[in-house]
Amino acid sequence: MRVFTILGPSQSGKSTLAAALAALEGTAGKRQDVAQVAALQPFQFMKEDWAAIDVAGGPENLSQAGPALAASDAAVLVVPADAEAAVLSAPYLRLIEEAGIPAFLFINRMDVAPHRVARIVESLQTYCRHNLVLRQVPMREHGEVVGAVDLISERAWKYNEGRPSALIKLPRDMISREQEARGEMLETLADFDDHLMEELIEDHKILTDEVYEVATKVLQHNDLLPVMLGAASHCNGVMRLMKSLRHEAPDVGATLKRLSGKSKLGGEVVGIGCLADLVKHLGKTITVRAMDGAMGSDVPVAGATLGSLTGLAKGSNGGGLASGDLGQAVKSDHLNMGYVYMRDGSAALPGWAQPHPSTFRRVVTPVRDRDDARLSVALERLGEIDPALVVEQHPQTGHAVLNAQGPLHMRRLLGMLKKGFGIEVEEAVVPPALRETITRAVEIQHRHRKQSGGAGQFADIKIEIRPEPRGSGFHFEEHIKGGAVPKNYIPSVEAGAREALAEGLNGHPVDDLCVILKDGKHHSVDSSDFAFRMAGKNAVREALKEAGAVLLQPIMRVHIHVPSVFTGGLVPVVSGMKGQILGFENNPDAAGWDVFETLLPMAVQDELCSSLASVTRGTGWFSTDFDHYQEAKRADFAEA
Repeated sequence: MRVFTILGPSQSGKSTLAAALAALEGTAGKRQDVAQVAALQPFQFMKEDWAAIDVAGGPENLSQAGPALAASDAAVLVVPADAEAAVLSAPYLRLIEEAGIPAFLFINRMDVAPHRVARIVESLQTYCRHNLVLRQVPMREHGEVVGAVDLISERAWKYNEGRPSALIKLPRDMISREQEARGEMLETLADFDDHLMEELIEDHKILTDEVYEVATKVLQHNDLLPVMLGAASHCNGVMRLMKSLRHEAPDVGATLKRLSGKSKLGGEVVGIGCLADLVKHLGKTITVRAMDGAMGSDVPVAGATLGSLTGLAKGSNGGGLASGDLGQAVKSDHLNMGYVYMRDGSAALPGWAQPHPSTFRRVVTPVRDRDDARLSVALERLGEIDPALVVEQHPQTGHAVLNAQGPLHMRRLLGMLKKGFGIEVEEAVVPPALRETITRAVEIQHRHRKQSGGAGQFADIKIEIRPEPRGSGFHFEEHIKGGAVPKNYIPSVEAGAREALAEGLNGHPVDDLCVILKDGKHHSVDSSDFAFRMAGKNAVREALKEAGAVLLQPIMRVHIHVPSVFTGGLVPVVSGMKGQILGFENNPDAAGWDVFETLLPMAVQDELCSSLASVTRGTGWFSTDFDHYQEAKRADFAEA
């Protein structure tokens, strides 16, 4: 079986293209939706089994594309025939290049293209380090695209609505344009083939078979991206694309070699988990591709046998998968999406196949108290099928905190909780992790005395608390002389101080200060560890009231990855969030991208998610790391 991934921006026509490719010979299998973010489309073409993995568009679904590309022999990037929309394809071009996968670029909806092909390709080239090379040029009549000329075979094809294109004689007015475009294509291909370069220099006639051979070589070596044209809704250009896939895309052996070279895997790779879903009455379902050798229920995979395995190839009878076949495993809980499987273990896919950081956060609590225990189990199950879901625990409340790719991803997760597990939850913004500190030194004498019959409680201490530099944390010192406080009680004073600082005057932990035990008294009978711990706790609490307590808010160092055209628009956004701009620079590993660095309060992280999506048309993403705490106005956190 040959496998390819179709991806591209929302509304670019990916699903239409997948259906058109599968219907070319009327042998399409049943399309299977997977977790609302992808679909599997098996079919046959020229008596060969094929499968298209159709990944839903939108930046929040990009996390599904990495594992799909890892398991695919090739990719087809579907882009709209609109130069102004080229930036929407930037995240997909970047991922394809990071994956190193052979790919075709298909400019869709050429029948309604508002711009010339040359301008569309030029706009897309901004976001691609590889050369984009036109393999076809459009034929027009009265300004409308009616066909295309193949630049390798030099044949002209006229589109027929819903039917295969018709071979026609190359129109006279297309000859000079076709020769110019073909010359540019050959010169680009010659950069990767010395023999073709010599023939061009010596002005020899270039044979069509030789050009196809070079085109296949450069595609499989990932040297450039060929550009095809068409309109999937009318079946225009679909056959030419499918034939190019059949003749030029590599097989599963080359796919395994590419993956092993990028991830340096050890051991015999038998399969890849590329998609996952939770199916009612079946449980977790993992879509796997057999890579090297057969995969079946009687052979160990990732250290255990499989429960059940159903192949997608036509005529598959559940007897296992041959190399290259795609199938679905159930009752195999040890398998997970985004992993490479060996016979005796598994390994995560390389970094390029991993999701971007999940930075949209919500605290979730079950509507019904009886679902509290079930919620943690359900979130664990969701995490097994969605590598972009990160579940944490809020340190103050203990409630679950979900980290998602964005609001749409979050909505889908909550919908799966309700539909798949019957758990309704309420969501809330994650409160910022505020701290408190002091602004001046204070000295306090405190006596803890309690008498209630029998041995009493007695401890008398004198302490000083003083502010320390930001980030220094808590320090405890003792300057006791003459045994005023026995050494065995000093740790109890420190423990009491720490207990008092766990929750300051405003309910937040207190940090960046030093507590100094300077003097004290004890009683030979009534003094105890407990008495000195209570004295330390109450003394610190009294001191905090006089020490000028202030709030501190966490400041994050944020790296925003954004197409360069949007970098300028981030300046007012960050300034409006009271952020400090540290600068930006071109990303050396991604054409047309900048990395924008800033310091921002953690409290605006959700706001940054929505603003970034708006400013960058959904193409930007960011990562955060804690940097430091700084003083904040109490009014900014009135509801915290």
